Amino acid sequence: MVNDPRLHETRDFYRVTDLWRYTVKVVFFAEKNRSENMEFLDKISFLYTGFAALVDWRYVVMWIIGGILIYLAIKKDMEPTLLLLGFGTILVNIPFSGAVGESGALTTLFDAGIANELFPLILFIGIGAMIDFTPLLANPKLMIFGAAAQFGIFFTFCLASMFFPINDAASIGIIGAADGPTAIVVAQALDSQFTGAIMVAAYSYMALVPIIQPPVIKLLTTKKERLIRMPYANAEVSRVTKILFPIVITIIAGIVAPESVSLIGFLMFGNLIRECGVLDSLSETAQKVLANLITIFLGLTIAVQMQADKFLQPATLLILGLGLFAFIFDTVGGVLFAKFLNLFLKTKINPMIGAAGISAFPMSGRVVHKMGLAEDKGNFLLMHSIGVNVSGQIASVIAGGLILNFFLK
Repeated sequence: MVNDPRLHETRDFYRVTDLWRYTVKVVFFAEKNRSENMEFLDKISFLYTGFAALVDWRYVVMWIIGGILIYLAIKKDMEPTLLLLGFGTILVNIPFSGAVGESGALTTLFDAGIANELFPLILFIGIGAMIDFTPLLANPKLMIFGAAAQFGIFFTFCLASMFFPINDAASIGIIGAADGPTAIVVAQALDSQFTGAIMVAAYSYMALVPIIQPPVIKLLTTKKERLIRMPYANAEVSRVTKILFPIVITIIAGIVAPESVSLIGFLMFGNLIRECGVLDSLSETAQKVLANLITIFLGLTIAVQMQADKFLQPATLLILGLGLFAFIFDTVGGVLFAKFLNLFLKTKINPMIGAAGISAFPMSGRVVHKMGLAEDKGNFLLMHSIGVNVSGQIASVIAGGLILNFFLK
């Protein structure tokens, strides 16, 4: 191939032959042409500077963390976003990575879609298009359980404010919403320096709902309470009601917490597309193509905040602990509120459904339903727990808006 006349006419050929000539000189004639050798070494320095940078052990630690996130997503069938975040973590922690920096692709995407909260908000359109509010509309009183289950957010904020500045404490508290996009929006809007750790905590605990919630629920309830049956009356919900619901909720939430308009508005717009009945193709696109595409960009791009110097801090472990605390106390708030109502109700409520008021839809609703069946095979709580679960989706977004209203400068 070296004797090919076409190759002789190109500059690349001379570069290749020069490189070979220099290599021979370095290996066999190092002492004869020291200055020329040094010039050559300068030319190929990029080949070894990356390896030299690995003396900083933090890069390797972040690779391991990225690998663990990928493992959990694939092997343990946890939240798929963890895979994206794990691979992104590896990308941004390769020494001198071209993926980050002024011209880096991930940095460009971060500035275009995360720094201005665009990606999470667009994702809310897809989430809204996936949610069926019929169980909630058939039994509107379930809405109060969604509100009660946000207790952990504000309790954790008060606790976190003892260790962190107010903006970071508020961002950490929102982990309790069990809603990744809301956590990202709040953390970015409040300019938290711990966005990466907050996202890891939010998505990890969402995936761990089946592990975290059951022991908390059992600790707070008696067997007699878990055996309470709740008959479900399949009430008819009109199409007009389904169409008006997202519009009315957006207006009310916007009046109560103006900063929540973008959050609740995009969520409800997605639901309006679903329920209007004349935009089926758009609804399907929002649920599948749009949601999946934005999830890919979101998961990879947020990894910009997972660089070693930002993530490997003692504060990260504290954030993960506080996030778990927020998650647990959201569950506690919902269950205890249901038990409190039972003091005044003739027809008792199964207090387990209060735990479904977190925003991890539909995982939390299914967990409560399975726990009900485990206690009594004839106890079907699915429609009640899903109704509470979707109310928690709304309540968590409003809670995020309230936090922004209080603390956004």
